[in-house]
Amino acid sequence: MKQHELGPSTGARHKRKRIGRGLGSGHGRTAGKGSKGQLARAGRHIRPGFEGGQNPLIKRLPEKRGFTNIFRVEYDTINITVLNRFEADSEVTPQRFVEEGLVKSLRKPIKILGNGELLKPLTVSAHKFTQTARSKIEAAGGMVEEIDSESGTKRH
Repeated sequence: MKQHELGPSTGARHKRKRIGRGLGSGHGRTAGKGSKGQLARAGRHIRPGFEGGQNPLIKRLPEKRGFTNIFRVEYDTINITVLNRFEADSEVTPQRFVEEGLVKSLRKPIKILGNGELLKPLTVSAHKFTQTARSKIEAAGGMVEEIDSESGTKRH
């Protein structure tokens, strides 16, 4: 066997099917594109979601657009002004918030927001504090205890 006699084995290479080359070819006339219309034309392009002019599904269901972050944590929020109802030098815990009716239950973690002024020194325990809330509680002579959501332990 010589080098010029080498070639692919029989059946390894196929000839390209030439569509639209006469009625006898088996794929002549419409060349497998059906009848006339946008889909039969050269360079056809239909954008994803196009439904032929009908109001598309993405517009019919606007509330389904976007996405929902499954890891988002929702907090029950309490403004710092509300903390003035507790006695001075007392310890304010999430359980006390439920007793006072500030939150319905302890299902959601509690976040203290810095809106308003705190007039008494308090030891406040919550799951999260804004920076302004933390500074206002400490400025009033109080203490901040952050509760770890997973373990329930307190951090100062």
